[in-house]
Amino acid sequence: MLVTTRSQYNTEGLDVHQIEAEPMAMFGRWFDDAHKADELEPEAMNLSTVALPGAPAPGVSSSSSSSADKSAWPVDAPRPSSRIVLLKHADARGFQFFSNYDSRKGNELDANPWCALTFFWPKLHRSVRVLGRVERLSPEESKAYYDTRPVGSRIGAWASPQSRVIADRAELDRLVRDTEQRFATSEEDIPLPPHWGGYRVVPDEVEFWMGRPNRLHDRIRYVRDPNTPMANDWSVERLAP
Repeated sequence: MLVTTRSQYNTEGLDVHQIEAEPMAMFGRWFDDAHKADELEPEAMNLSTVALPGAPAPGVSSSSSSSADKSAWPVDAPRPSSRIVLLKHADARGFQFFSNYDSRKGNELDANPWCALTFFWPKLHRSVRVLGRVERLSPEESKAYYDTRPVGSRIGAWASPQSRVIADRAELDRLVRDTEQRFATSEEDIPLPPHWGGYRVVPDEVEFWMGRPNRLHDRIRYVRDPNTPMANDWSVERLAP
């Protein structure tokens, strides 16, 4: 398949004199712009993790002896994996999202906490790329968000064995029914599952991209000072497109 479509970007551009001193403040500005532009789910972000050499196949325990389960595993080199997740909060400390800790992403982040995020807002011809290290939120922080979720989503967090192989949709429906029956008498007080909670991506590098004509895009990157990893000491540089 050959893709021949071309888009021309005619934005005003991005200059270092127009940006904030810290990347999270700059992200906040762009995120607000994305909302005002009615971007479809501006909070959607691509999360990339990396399985380290020797990691078992997703959904397969390291003790499994099935040759089918391990057809291409364990990996003999770092192997990336990406998926779309939803940003739930962003502040000076980083970017928060929530997931099943026993999922593929959860297992990979346990073994290798370095990850990448990418936001893309096509109406604005803008993208943000983040590199950083993930940390788990406290149980109290996870519960505070979990308690705001609809009942069906809380049931789903208990019912779904995320990233594991299931026979068919009927099996998932059965797991949901079983979970609904389990919590039938306490629908408004479904507890936080021990395998579910939040993460914060603490950025070390944040790049802001803006489309320009002739593929000569603007790229401004913030890089945290490695000598003061806990402080907001950032250098700013322009990258060639």
